Amino acid sequence: MEGEGSMNDSKQLFYLKLAFLATEPPNCILSLAIEAGGGSITPQVQNFIVKECLGETMKETTANNRAYIRGILQKIISFVEASSVSVVDCLYEELAHYLTTGKEDLQGINHRICREISFLSSDLNGKDCSNSVNLVASLLCSSNMLEGDTGCSLWPSSLFLSEFILSYPEIFTNKSCFEVGSGVGLVGIALNHVGASKVTLTDGDLSSLENMKANLELNKLCLNVASDITCPSDQKVECRHLAWELATKAELKDQQPDIVLGADIIYNPECIPHLVRVFSNLLEEKSFGEVKKEAPVAYIATIIRNLDTFNYFLNVACESRLSVVDITSNTNVPNLLPYMCTYDRSSVHLLKVSVSE
Repeated sequence: MEGEGSMNDSKQLFYLKLAFLATEPPNCILSLAIEAGGGSITPQVQNFIVKECLGETMKETTANNRAYIRGILQKIISFVEASSVSVVDCLYEELAHYLTTGKEDLQGINHRICREISFLSSDLNGKDCSNSVNLVASLLCSSNMLEGDTGCSLWPSSLFLSEFILSYPEIFTNKSCFEVGSGVGLVGIALNHVGASKVTLTDGDLSSLENMKANLELNKLCLNVASDITCPSDQKVECRHLAWELATKAELKDQQPDIVLGADIIYNPECIPHLVRVFSNLLEEKSFGEVKKEAPVAYIATIIRNLDTFNYFLNVACESRLSVVDITSNTNVPNLLPYMCTYDRSSVHLLKVSVSE
């Protein structure tokens, strides 16, 4: 039993570190720190934060990251000071450092905060936590969605779709994959990780596209945009500007993907006819001479925020001879992000789309 307790303590500290690097909200970090300390933020937990959490965080990171760290440290110190536990000196020293940095004026891409999202293996039982990480994705994300920077935000549907990809790599390995509305590029990073033969990411917003390219470079993936780029073929990802309403049939049919993907793309009724047309062209069955290629399929992860809008999508898809099947209940997608309190996967639906027979 003592061994089980030690393993659980180790897991809680591990979750605390991952949540810190993922820039989860202060209340989440505080809760995990208290849980790791068995009801209080012990000196052991405080030293862990300094050594493991801050030790993994570059001092020269974005100003928003430094402001985030400063806020976390202030919250933790305030909580400890109000308890019977002593604050370790190095925690005060770290706060002093971050109080004098991160207040500079932000410019351009520095408006983003860098989030490190770690996807774990599907089974942590009996495993060394430090060896349980399947994929780590570093993402520059919007620090303020209220400004309308939605394309640079990290949404639950993209997290769920990435979990699906990592849990069922055999579906995507050696397949040509094309994502519609790629946002921060997380799904593309997951596709590259499981060995997709080709990954094409698209977005209709130019600001989102530039941020996506920055994220791919941050994750050491080459952008397949120039012939003089030299890198392993399994590290190339293509980025394209794709406005659904302007995409031509020839442009879409030229892609010939095996799998089409999308996360949180069913939200605007005005865009739905254009979205369905894009999917219809991408999913059209292809043939090479006498050899018929396997019919492409699409996987869409979505939250149904407005039932009328979702039903409208289903109707337009049906009129375009697209079959849309909700496979959420019969597809076991393990929770690979158990440390993320902000991630509510319960409301995400996984849809499989194909051309009707």
